Parts: sequence; structure tokens; C-alpha cells
Amino acid sequence: MAGKAAAPGTAVLLVTANVGSLFDDPDNLQKNWLREFYQVVHTHKPQFMALHCQEFGGKNYEASMSHVDKFVKELLSSDAMKEYNRARVYLDENYKSQEHFTALGSFYFLHESLKNIYQFDFKAKKYKKVTGKEIYSDTLESTPMLEKEKFPQDYFPECKWSRKGFIRTRWCIVDCAFDLVNIHLFHDASNLVAWETSPSVYSGIRHKALGYVLDRIIDQRFEKVSYFVFGDFNFRLDSKSVVETLCTKATMQTVRAADTNEVVKLIFRESDNDRKVMLQLEKKLFDYVNQEVFRDNNGTALLEFDKELSVFKDRLYELDISFPPSYPYSEDARQGEQYMNTRCPAWCDRILMSPSAKELVLRSESEEKVVTYDHIGPNVCMGDHKPVFLAFRIMPGAGKRCQRHERTLREPSLSP
Repeated sequence: MAGKAAAPGTAVLLVTANVGSLFDDPDNLQKNWLREFYQVVHTHKPQFMALHCQEFGGKNYEASMSHVDKFVKELLSSDAMKEYNRARVYLDENYKSQEHFTALGSFYFLHESLKNIYQFDFKAKKYKKVTGKEIYSDTLESTPMLEKEKFPQDYFPECKWSRKGFIRTRWCIVDCAFDLVNIHLFHDASNLVAWETSPSVYSGIRHKALGYVLDRIIDQRFEKVSYFVFGDFNFRLDSKSVVETLCTKATMQTVRAADTNEVVKLIFRESDNDRKVMLQLEKKLFDYVNQEVFRDNNGTALLEFDKELSVFKDRLYELDISFPPSYPYSEDARQGEQYMNTRCPAWCDRILMSPSAKELVLRSESEEKVVTYDHIGPNVCMGDHKPVFLAFRIMPGAGKRCQRHERTLREPSLSP
């Protein structure tokens, strides 16, 4: 049971999952996904758990509403979660609003052994004790317990209707305050465009959007606290460098459209060996002859091409990655380990933290080996993204205390 005396501190589990596939094929995928998720919960026995979902409801939200309700009900009432007697769920279901819709879903579960936990009211600027289970949906803009924003259209003009944005909540556990930010950044619209320059134009767009979010988190409106930013960052490997490395001894053939002369395909062939095709690259095709390079030793040979986070090296920290690229996996329920040949596999799904949050996490690591950063369902189809999780413990007295709100937190009228 969570909270046993053998392990000091408060067990925390942070999970990020792009779940769009689950609502496009719920019959085949949701059962497997939930089973693997519950297994991680059972293994790490968190007292506080945050699940950040992106593309909640799938590509066709209106048609998936019944599947959304079923999925939420299952998470809140399953036997695997029966010891979590308090929960907060924030679902952006306002799919008819082009201006606001982000398709983000943020779930927070509190174990019965966790006695005092508070959530920040951004409007009242004070913490409120969390009791019971509550679901907020539709228009989250009016909910004072979070901040939600969709990125402006001009950030990514070539995508007519993007859903990208973020949701921020603030929590206080054992008198330690921190922000949790659910984020979804812009994708690569074309493999050919991504290949043209290094770094790609898309990485520049993601850099701008993530910088905007970080500036919002630390602006002057609220007291600064530690923060965790986790979601689908859509970080990609440096495409030009990867292709040059994978196809060192290849020759490139360019295929152009007859009517526009636009490049529509690149074919890389071995210089000898009967000119065997090694890689074919199109707008939405990345067909490399040997997928094992992305799986061998968890793909760590490719980490040198994972460069997008380096821009934020003084503002964001990540634990060492020891799992294979989290995207794009086959959505065929029978192919749990196979990548789709649509994009170059990359570590899109991440859990990042501020420097002070890093100290919070690594403080527990110094006590005993209790920090884990990994993916979920390595051998099972979880949709096109594998969820990624961080498990750690908040030690007594760690982090920044909620000093400004101490009187609110200790108000005698609050029930224990």
C-alpha cells in the first residue's frame, strides 16, 4: 500500500500521454492502454498522480464523446484506482471553439493516505483544500483553478486549425508548492521541409511556443514556484543530420512534380549493392530500410540528434533518457513494437522540470534509488505514442514552502 513507512517522503507519479489513437480505435486500444497504465500505478504506488493527456477525444471529438465519457469513468471508478479517493479532472471539450480548443485533458489523483493537499486558485490567489472528485469540462477558461491558453494561429500559419496550447495547475503537497503544465507543441508538417535546414523551421516554431509558456509561468502575477512541464513537445531529431548519418554512403535521387517542379520525394540508394533503396522521404513518409537502429539499445545512438531542448538548457532539465523514441508507433494492436514509416522516430513525449524542481526530484534520489524515468507499454500497442512517466518522492521539508498562504493552509475550520 502507498505511504508505507519503509520509503520516506510522498510518492509522486507524473505521466504524459498523447491519447488521440485511443479514441479512433477504442475497442482495440483502450483496454490495453489502461491495463499498462494501471500496472505502472501498481508498481510505483503514488500518493499523488498527474496524468497529462493530449489529443484527448481523438481527431473527431464530436463523434468520440461517448468514448471520452467511458474512458474518464473508467479512470475514476476502476478497482485499480479505488484507493484514490480524491480527483480533479480538467477536459477541454469545447471543440466548437476554434479560438480556444486545445484537446488537452489533465487528471490528478490523490491517494487516501495523503492527508493534506491544496490546489491554487489563480483568481483568488490562494490555496484551497482538495476534497472529493470533480470533473471540469467544456469552457475551462472560466475555471479559476487553472490557466489555459491556445497558441495564436500566427505561430503556425501553415496549419489551418491547430489544437496546440497548454494548461497550468498549481499544487501544494506536504507544504511544498509546484506547478504542473500540460503542453502540446507544434508538429512537423512535412518531412521534406524538416530536412531542408538544420535546425528545421519547425523546431524554431516549437522554440518560440515553449519560450512563451516558460515566460508565462515565471511572470510577476504569482509567486514563483518549482514547475514540471510535461506533454507532447513534438521534439524531433535533427532531420538533416539523421539522414546524412543513416545514408552516409548513399546517393540521392530527387523526384519532382511534373506540373509544379516541386520536390515531392527523395530516394537514397546505396552506392553499390545493386543500388538498393535505403530511405524514401516524402511529406508524410520516412521509410528507412532498418527500423532496428531506432530500437537497438533504446535508440541511444540517435540521442546526439535530439537537440531541441538544448536551447533551454538553463531553464529546463530532463533526466537521462533510457527508453526508445516514443513516436510514431504503429496503431495496429498486433504491432506493439513497430514504428510507422510516416516520420523519423523521435522522443516527442517528455517530462521536463525547472532547476528547483530538479533539486526536488534528485533530493529523493540521494536517499535511495526511487527515481524512475521511463515509457509505458514497451511491448504493447498504446497508440501512435508511448506514454512516458516520472516517478519520485518529495522528501519532508523539500522544495519551496507555501509561506505566503500559510494561514490559509492551517485554518482551523478546514477539516483534516
